[in-house]
Amino acid sequence: MHRGLVALILLSVVAVILESVPSLAARYSLLFFGIECVAVVIFTLEYAARLWAAVEHPMVRGEPAWRARLLYAVQPAAMVDFLAILPLYVGLAGPGDFQVLLIFRLIRFFKLARYSPGMRSLMEAVQAERRALLACLVILGGLMIVTAALMHVVEGPTQPDKFGSIPQAMYWSIITLTTVGYGDVYPATVGGKVVAGVTAVLGLVMLSLPVGIIATSFAEVIHRRDFVVTWNMVARVPLFATLNAGEIATIMRFLRSRLVEGGEVVVRRDEPSNAMFFIASGAVEIEMPGRRLRMETGQFFGEAALFHEAHRTGTVRALEATHLLGLDREDFIILMEQNAEIARSINEAIHSQRSLDPVEPGGDIAQAELHEKKPPP
Repeated sequence: MHRGLVALILLSVVAVILESVPSLAARYSLLFFGIECVAVVIFTLEYAARLWAAVEHPMVRGEPAWRARLLYAVQPAAMVDFLAILPLYVGLAGPGDFQVLLIFRLIRFFKLARYSPGMRSLMEAVQAERRALLACLVILGGLMIVTAALMHVVEGPTQPDKFGSIPQAMYWSIITLTTVGYGDVYPATVGGKVVAGVTAVLGLVMLSLPVGIIATSFAEVIHRRDFVVTWNMVARVPLFATLNAGEIATIMRFLRSRLVEGGEVVVRRDEPSNAMFFIASGAVEIEMPGRRLRMETGQFFGEAALFHEAHRTGTVRALEATHLLGLDREDFIILMEQNAEIARSINEAIHSQRSLDPVEPGGDIAQAELHEKKPPP
């Protein structure tokens, strides 16, 4: 369903862009109008469904229904949903030509943020560093005023039409500080050129400062999200069910990343097994005698290989580009030797859970894995 909505969002945005071309608008007006109507109807139903189900959200549970829906409606994501459907209704209720609402129709592009983890992470990074970014904006404003005032003093007598006042000079200042430099306004005196050079250097500094802040925050958000996802995957393995958060984090340091392409064989049946794998993203298919088992993001296979020498129970093939995290048996043994508490908890789990018995004698896939159908949320 999400893929269909993403495709519809992209289709409607492309239609809006092409509709701005007069020749295309005249030739395909009915097609563009049809796409708009279909998109708005579906987006309206989606918005109504989200608004109706808002009362079940944990953050507003217990609130009166009207208040819960109102609180949802003023959220940024809900506002984008509302603005995505508003232009057509306004256009139909008005003069009939809703071309003037073109910009507002393009707002629906931001609906993609709901379906894109990367965009959500970027917005989270900007939100986390909003104070630092606001400080950068204040500094930029101060530099604009100071450099504009200097250019007014230095260049004003020579070019009164361009630098005759500080507000006039502020246009040149902001264009220079942002490193755009249109070239329509430039200094003619030596003093003005010196001020322009200093302003250009300050512009480079101001440009790199917010970029560095956002990049650092974005990397931290991604790392934190990956840590949480990986932690959840490890915590769901029956072998590690009795470990606490610190012990699971210790195990995570031994994970090794591996990328495989779609169709590539990860392991083959009957070859020696020396590691288990977590599926960080993607999907694989395990081919076993008499059955095929599909495993997706958040699931794992080969658990039994960690606590005894085993052979591969099945051939594992990637169904698409897949990111795997492997835990080698040698590293696992070293970990247990170094941490007696982890060793004790794991040994208790091995002896107490029959679900850890391998599916085949000496195999690496445990019984618990065959019941592992749902990836973590």
